[in-house]
Amino acid sequence: MGLDNVAVRWPRTGRFYDPVAPAEFVDFGEFADDPEVAAPTAALAGYIAKNGSVRATAYTELVDLLLGLDGVLYATEAAAEDEDPVIDPDGCAWIAGGLERFVDGHREHGEIVTFDTVSAVLRAALADGRLADQQLRWLDGRLDALRDDSGAPPQWSFPRSELAVLAGFYRRCAERGFAVYADS
Repeated sequence: MGLDNVAVRWPRTGRFYDPVAPAEFVDFGEFADDPEVAAPTAALAGYIAKNGSVRATAYTELVDLLLGLDGVLYATEAAAEDEDPVIDPDGCAWIAGGLERFVDGHREHGEIVTFDTVSAVLRAALADGRLADQQLRWLDGRLDALRDDSGAPPQWSFPRSELAVLAGFYRRCAERGFAVYADS
């Protein structure tokens, strides 16, 4: 199956969360119709415009690495507390902000996001920190954990614009007071 992140009304008013009407995301369709936009970006934008949700499976490892936690898009923290797996509007703002900072920081590395370019962006961001050595060791551990048994890295290849659209989905949810239900 996979993981869908579905925009829902916050807070819930009964037993269930009400999905947000896709009309709240209709403007994402402009990216989908632009012939200059990379195909994966257009596909994501079109899906958001039609469904008010994101098929998030492909982004989970990357988002977890960028934000330094596990299961971010699965909303595992909420699930562990016997709550619904929901990312509240503040959590959506946090995810959007992290993705937006990464997309901006990746600009000098080109338009294609790969494991190697992610590593470079994160190393540069951590190198100037107060606890740079400790944080870089932590990053090395996280990067090594993503490699397969033969030591090969994940085969990520995302257009930077695709991650900007992904950030835009979470930003829209935050700005309009929506939550995101993690449906797996």
